[in-house]
Amino acid sequence: MLDESLLDTPDALSEADRGGLLRGAAEAGARVRTAIRLGTEAGIGDLKPDGRPRALMVAGPGMAPAGVADLLGALAGSSCPITRIHPTGVAPAPGALRWDLPGWAGSVDLLLIATADGTEPGLSLLADQAYRRGCTVVVVAPPRTPVAEAVAGAHGLFVPMATAPYELEVPLGAAAPGILWALLTPMLALLDRTGLVAADPDALAKVADRLDHVAERCGPAIATYSNPAKTLAAEFADALPLIWTEGHAAGPVGRRFASALAELAGRPALAAQLPEALASHAVVLSGPLAASADPEAFFRDRVEEPPALHARVLLLRDRPTGGLSAAPAARELALGHDTAISELEPEEGSDLETLAEMIAITDFAAVYLSLATGA
Repeated sequence: MLDESLLDTPDALSEADRGGLLRGAAEAGARVRTAIRLGTEAGIGDLKPDGRPRALMVAGPGMAPAGVADLLGALAGSSCPITRIHPTGVAPAPGALRWDLPGWAGSVDLLLIATADGTEPGLSLLADQAYRRGCTVVVVAPPRTPVAEAVAGAHGLFVPMATAPYELEVPLGAAAPGILWALLTPMLALLDRTGLVAADPDALAKVADRLDHVAERCGPAIATYSNPAKTLAAEFADALPLIWTEGHAAGPVGRRFASALAELAGRPALAAQLPEALASHAVVLSGPLAASADPEAFFRDRVEEPPALHARVLLLRDRPTGGLSAAPAARELALGHDTAISELEPEEGSDLETLAEMIAITDFAAVYLSLATGA
């Protein structure tokens, strides 16, 4: 059950937030600025690439590197194939994970390694394998870690991950807000140099400003009725989120939100892109999870019996209403099945700015849901 009183009590939120999740979400903009500085000091701005890579590979453990690969793929579009190298192994522990280059990887390809840990022996072996194949290797990881040392042996580029001092006392997991931007920002700066993504220092500075703006709107001191992240958390407290996305950048954001709800709040969610979502989730809206599936719900004892889990739609879009859009059909389908629908659409700006706003709001929402339900 959601403790709604907790959402509007900043002191109680702070006490419940033992992992520093809200602080990480609020400091995302500062993390971007630190990552820009560290990337500049590492020499990203001085690179003179000899054309674009044939293919780009991304490797790393957990949700943040997966999000990096997904977001880079959306931003780069069809200009370069981007492949995530999935880890294998018997457990999610750093020592049990292994990565292998695809058989086609060679001297014209670029390998990006992103990790918030840096102790994974499998990533050190991957960097060595890439060096023997002739791949260019770039690593973003905490300094003075085995992976950082491995990239030096592979004659690659190492960029220190932007960390906060308090994280040395309370290490954050890969799903924690802020970790994504610490890993993604140097990659964006690098791909700007190769011409795959438009992310020069001015563009990244605007991303940091947009993240600060969202932190002001979604901070713990802002009441639920005017706080889009708290509102989302309250709306999805007893619901199965169906996250419908429209626009090339919204897809990765929706998938990240579904993952964050699972990893941070312990809540299942389904993400799909429009218009395919209208077909793939139609049965969910008319089956046992439909909002109208239990006509006796109104008469149930709210104290003795937990509320039934019913679907609720989140329409997540990265472009304004108008033109060729499946949003009207999405609203009609949801409301036709008595299913509530929430909508999230960013303010105007570049692709990077709108993407940053959507990620920040949904990150805050996942954190608030986690804290208010005691996950």
